Amino acid sequence: MATDTPSGGRAKRGEPVAWIRYDDESVHEVPFTQLRAADFSWSVPWRKFRSVRGQTHYPGRYASATMNGPVMYESRLELARLLLADFDPIVKAIYAQPCRMVARVDGKVRRHVPDFLLLTVSGTVRVVNVKPATRLADPKVAEALAWPGAVIERHGWEYEIWSGADRTVLENVRFLAAYRRSGVVPQADIERAWQLVQDGDQLAVAERRVAAGRLRCEARPPIMALIWSGRLTTDLSRPLTGDWVLRRAS
Repeated sequence: MATDTPSGGRAKRGEPVAWIRYDDESVHEVPFTQLRAADFSWSVPWRKFRSVRGQTHYPGRYASATMNGPVMYESRLELARLLLADFDPIVKAIYAQPCRMVARVDGKVRRHVPDFLLLTVSGTVRVVNVKPATRLADPKVAEALAWPGAVIERHGWEYEIWSGADRTVLENVRFLAAYRRSGVVPQADIERAWQLVQDGDQLAVAERRVAAGRLRCEARPPIMALIWSGRLTTDLSRPLTGDWVLRRAS
């Protein structure tokens, strides 16, 4: 079924549904019992993102390496979660505002648009809502986030309410994101670094070995690209220093 005016008819009869908007401007109603990850292929965000003078949030477009294109966000907190998803090697697809959920809850038809939907390489689907921790104590906010989670988890998908992460981890991921796109660092330099960095090297030691007589600053970009891609790992809860211990992914 395709329509431009979601009516919530099935939801009124007690069946939760998802309305999904596609890049050809069609809108499809899918009962949750039939909803699959493949339904989000070629989908676009449910709402149009725009900036207006005086608004208190900061929407924008993030150039995602995972999606090889822009993913929308509506706040800096959403951008932080988006960065972590883009960095996560098990995430293979990220959809912002993937659908409009409609369900009958306590006798009332309720509607909700989640912030993100993440697909993983193992086939797991995770729906994410981003909300500041200070707002979660509000009973109305908590209830508005609870019923979508119940519908999603009953469907067998994962549900996450995210309020932030360790500040140092986020700062490190933001720094590494500069190396996320193909071509930023020549692939030959990345492969050369991969051959030279040994498991357990400190970053400073690895940089000296990779530089091999060249400027040491030239050695860091390929190593950072390897960390972004997950081929090298390190403890991102520590600030970036030459003491970072690098591990080769198995």
